[in-house]
Amino acid sequence: MSQDKTEPAGTTDDEQRLHQLGYAQELSRTMSGFSNFAVSFTIISILSGCLTLYGFGMNTGGPVMIVWGWPFVGLMTLFVGLAMAEVCSSYPTAGGLYYWAAKLAPSNGPAWSWFTGWFNFLGQVAVTAGIDFGAAFFLNAFLDLQFGFSATPGHTILLFGLILLVHGLLNSFGVRLVARLNDISVWWHIVGVLFIVGALAIAPDHHQSASFVFGHFVNNTGWSSTFYVAILGLLLAQYTFTGYDASAHMTEETHDAARSGPRGIVMSILVSLAAGWVLLIGLTFAIQSYDGALDSSTGVPPAQIFIDAAGVVLGKILLLVVIGAQLFCGMSSVTANSRMIYAFSRDGALPGSRFWHRINHRTRTPTNAIWLAAGGAFVLGLPYLWNATAYAAVTSIAVIGLYIAYVLPTLLRLLQGDRFQPGPWTLGRWSKPIGIIAIVWVAFITILFMLPQVSPVSGSTFNYTPIAVLVVLGFAAIYWFASARHWFTGPKVQGTEEELAAIERDLESI
Repeated sequence: MSQDKTEPAGTTDDEQRLHQLGYAQELSRTMSGFSNFAVSFTIISILSGCLTLYGFGMNTGGPVMIVWGWPFVGLMTLFVGLAMAEVCSSYPTAGGLYYWAAKLAPSNGPAWSWFTGWFNFLGQVAVTAGIDFGAAFFLNAFLDLQFGFSATPGHTILLFGLILLVHGLLNSFGVRLVARLNDISVWWHIVGVLFIVGALAIAPDHHQSASFVFGHFVNNTGWSSTFYVAILGLLLAQYTFTGYDASAHMTEETHDAARSGPRGIVMSILVSLAAGWVLLIGLTFAIQSYDGALDSSTGVPPAQIFIDAAGVVLGKILLLVVIGAQLFCGMSSVTANSRMIYAFSRDGALPGSRFWHRINHRTRTPTNAIWLAAGGAFVLGLPYLWNATAYAAVTSIAVIGLYIAYVLPTLLRLLQGDRFQPGPWTLGRWSKPIGIIAIVWVAFITILFMLPQVSPVSGSTFNYTPIAVLVVLGFAAIYWFASARHWFTGPKVQGTEEELAAIERDLESI
């Protein structure tokens, strides 16, 4: 029977495609293509990722790796994003990566879907933790400078929890508010970068030389291998270039999703690549005292660079610009994470799925999933109370979890070959070479960011990334073989066309 005969009158193309994928339009489809791009751009957040890990970069490779690692990693990330975008165009659903894996797997689709989903869940929770933890660092630095609220682990964790609470509340009010804030966030980031770079170009009496910015190498890790330290330094850029799968997770709430979702993924990477490079170069030129920034009492080297270069008053204003961007970023991360949780539990994959999948009928948002996203991020950040290197580990977990989930559908798409049915946004003959580059890059960074980052390795410097990844992988594997393989069949179809329409009518009548 043709689609025209089965779809109810007034059904949009987006709703028709969602019905073909087996789902009812439960979420509110009110986001524009720009808003979809804004979510991913906000989560990448150059003012969050670049500056939060800037101190890590100063110790691990220094200026040369900060400045040249960024475009190199950005290019590699673009290959990953392009491969993802092509699959997103074919399957524009909130499930995103795990749904794609189920549909693309040549055999045993439920298993591929299961493990892709769990890696995506791990990465999403970790990136939310990393972003809001970074915001807590910077907010604590500002409060220390302004009110003497010292930057201790206890204070940072307190602010971390409060920030997650605010982000959970904002997301609970509905997607219209979130979309509006994300639209504002794009301009906050662009204008903020120009303001910060402009201030750092004009205010200081002294700037570093070009040879320092583009060629000076620093190794404060304890490792003797220059090459090893240099590749470890890529974490700054690679951590920042995460979270753009948000455009895929928001497709059920976006108009013209099969085009807007892929464009959101690719454009968020490209705009971040350009703006982030300008920011990193401008900040590195403005360093007045390298050791002074690293030893700052605030615990945040960029904050000290702002103060040293622009003075106390302007430095605090620049710091507030960064904090604002980080808060926008964390809010969007909770949004994307909650949609992934909503979709994964819609298909019964999470313990307590019925609870996590519930929709607030007033706001048309997955409220319970929102609070799981925020609560899970808080738990992942707690080890900072005992381990000062925990933040770097959280960022590594975010990179590994997300990128494994990113690349599994790409691998399966390549295995499909000509059987893959592209959507309206396609790479054509470039699909295979781009996919291969993406897979090789992800394999490289997965190994890299599990390695020890500081020498000598001790209880306080241990990189607990492999443990966290193995715990989640082990839990998912045990859960799969002991139980889930008997009942998890991958993404579930919610019903016939008539049943899907009935679900939508019931939601609209509430």
